[in-house]
Amino acid sequence: MMWRIYPRLRDRGRGLLSRSSSDPTTSVWPRPAPRPPARAYVPPTERKRFYQNVSISQGEGGFEINLDHRKLKTPQAKLFTVPSEALAIAVATEWDSQQDTIKFYTMHLTTLCNTSLDNPTQRNKDQLIRAAVKFLDTDTVCYRVEEPETLVELQKNEWDPVIEWAEKRYGVEIGSSTSIMGPSIPTQTREALTSHLSSYNMWALQGIEFIVAQLKSMLLTLGLIDRHLTVEQAVLLSRLEEEYQIQKWGNIEWAHDYELQELRARTAAGTLFVHLCSESSTVKHKLLQE
Repeated sequence: MMWRIYPRLRDRGRGLLSRSSSDPTTSVWPRPAPRPPARAYVPPTERKRFYQNVSISQGEGGFEINLDHRKLKTPQAKLFTVPSEALAIAVATEWDSQQDTIKFYTMHLTTLCNTSLDNPTQRNKDQLIRAAVKFLDTDTVCYRVEEPETLVELQKNEWDPVIEWAEKRYGVEIGSSTSIMGPSIPTQTREALTSHLSSYNMWALQGIEFIVAQLKSMLLTLGLIDRHLTVEQAVLLSRLEEEYQIQKWGNIEWAHDYELQELRARTAAGTLFVHLCSESSTVKHKLLQE
């Protein structure tokens, strides 16, 4: 069976990402982090749109994307099949929203699906979890400056609540440090977070790693996935030092704004991807009717 995509998905996704169980957190640059592991493909930049209609259909392996009467394929020529109906609609929306030119660099959900299907780095679930947990060693919110005093205070006020929330939520000890070596993360903390991440499937773990690479923070990513933080809050918290410098010295008008919006878009897409990959129920058919 085949359905046309439904435009209200944007509102559904926006509502999912904007829910937060805490008061808004104010503004907020990341500390140095290891280069993120090879993850997704580098898609071609642009090409002329070659299809008129986008739809989804249910096949034996899941939900497929149709561009006119052609099935979408991955870069390795596998059939593009996703595990949930909601994710299929979201991907179809990406393709349908392209104008005369397909801008692949804006299609983060499609790229994440391609990575999950082709698994170009050939990593298993345990390897994905270890890679995510390793980010604790260089987590943005755990690295603190010793001066100036105004930035020290800002980091304390904005980042300490995130650490305190994570410690309480997962029953672990994390802490922070001004040392270039970073905080010493207890083995029990690593084990607890490894156990928590094990509850996610491979697709969701790809999304989690993608978010961690954007924010340079495992803790901010967990806050997002658990809906303790909104996308806007997590992005600003990840850019705390940069926002501080902008307030002090000013910004390059178009460059900083563009970078901020791009980071928000990637983080929002990764968060939506994780939630949709964990979707256990299908979207009601009546919502798919135009």
